[in-house]
Amino acid sequence: MSEIPTIKQRRKGRSGMQAMLIPSQQMVAEQIRSAQEGVFTEVGVLRRRLATQYGADACCPVTVQRHLRAIADLSFLALQKGEPVSTVTPYWRMVDPASLLAKRLAGGAGFIREQLAAERREG
Repeated sequence: MSEIPTIKQRRKGRSGMQAMLIPSQQMVAEQIRSAQEGVFTEVGVLRRRLATQYGADACCPVTVQRHLRAIADLSFLALQKGEPVSTVTPYWRMVDPASLLAKRLAGGAGFIREQLAAERREG
């Protein structure tokens, strides 16, 4: 990957510091694409994988959620335009269909459930 990660020192607790990865949308999308098909994976797992991959102590949850929302919008729009599922970032693998986030993302919780079920049938 040619992208240089952004790692900032942030406070952790009262006296500690931690290296916080501020990931790009591309970094988040690559992690989502590597997630197992048909299986919901916690966003926390994605953040831990990114932090480990780039040598940070943690990965910014706010930035990841912002990127996840943008990725969901792009992917859902592409699917609505007739793009094949194989060409979009499968954001539904990272969103619990029962969560409040699922209700706010493009397609909603029902779409996320449908996509996970479709991947399980094909897999």
